[in-house]
Amino acid sequence: MVRKIEGPTRIPVPGGKTIDEHVGRVNSGDEAVSIAHMVAPPGWDEPAQTPAFTEYTVVLRGSVRVEHDGGVTEVTAGQTLVTEPGERIRYSTGDEGAEYIAVCLPAFSPESVNRDS
Repeated sequence: MVRKIEGPTRIPVPGGKTIDEHVGRVNSGDEAVSIAHMVAPPGWDEPAQTPAFTEYTVVLRGSVRVEHDGGVTEVTAGQTLVTEPGERIRYSTGDEGAEYIAVCLPAFSPESVNRDS
C-alpha cells in the first residue's frame, strides 16, 4: 500500500536542537523504523545514552561528534555513522553545528533511548 506523508512532526527537545520526524511512532505510527531530519546548533550536546536500536546518522552539513566505548568519532558532511544497540554513546556538535538525517531501527522512542540521568 502506498502512503503519502504530507510533512514531518516537530518533536520538542531542549537545547536548541530541532527534530522533524518524517516517519516514526509520532508522525506516521510506524514502529519498525523512524526517519528524522535534525538540526543542532553550534556547541550542542546531550546526555549519554545506551539505545536499544540501530541508528544510521547521515551528516548533511557541519559535523557530529560521537563519544562511544571505543573512543570519539567525528562525522562530517557527506559521511555516515552507524551505532549498534546496547553501546553507550554521546552526541555533540562543533563550532558549525550540524544538520543530519537519523534513521532508527526499530523506531526511536523515549523509552528505548535509555538516556543517562
